[in-house]
Amino acid sequence: MVDRVLFVCHANLCRSPMAEYLARRLLADRPVTVASAGTDAMDGLTMHPYAMEIAAEGGADPAAFRSRGLRPEFLADATLVLTATRRQRSVCTALAPAALHRTFTLRQFGRLAAAAEPQTEPGDDSLRAAIAAAAHARGRLQPAAPDADDLRDPIGGTAADFRRCAEEIERSLRPLAALIGATG
Repeated sequence: MVDRVLFVCHANLCRSPMAEYLARRLLADRPVTVASAGTDAMDGLTMHPYAMEIAAEGGADPAAFRSRGLRPEFLADATLVLTATRRQRSVCTALAPAALHRTFTLRQFGRLAAAAEPQTEPGDDSLRAAIAAAAHARGRLQPAAPDADDLRDPIGGTAADFRRCAEEIERSLRPLAALIGATG
């Protein structure tokens, strides 16, 4: 069984595609596939030009990227669901209640992964062990301010706004990559 990380934002044009391409680069040596979708996305649109530029800087070719609307089967197939905002996390868990314990905002999961103590169980794969370790860390951390979990949408902003968003995504993904490496 292949482990899958699904990134979810609003339109699947900016944040979740940038997260998808950044995660592909950061997790390239791990047995994990990544994808993205949007809670309110129209299928078949190209990535925002600034997001496309950021993805290309990482060595990817985002020309073939097309947006996709979120569907319950995407959530059912995902080992880990990371959303841009708390609202999108709620939409995901309403569409697929069974995904509740593996659905987090990206920033929330980044904090949890950074605080997690790696756990390995016999037969446990690295992504599932990382999720378990991050979930276990939840009980040791003080709750964050609600807006600390939301990733600001750069749509309508400048190239610098997109770059700041991508940097925040990467800051949140690095602890996940490190935790997978420590548990795998």
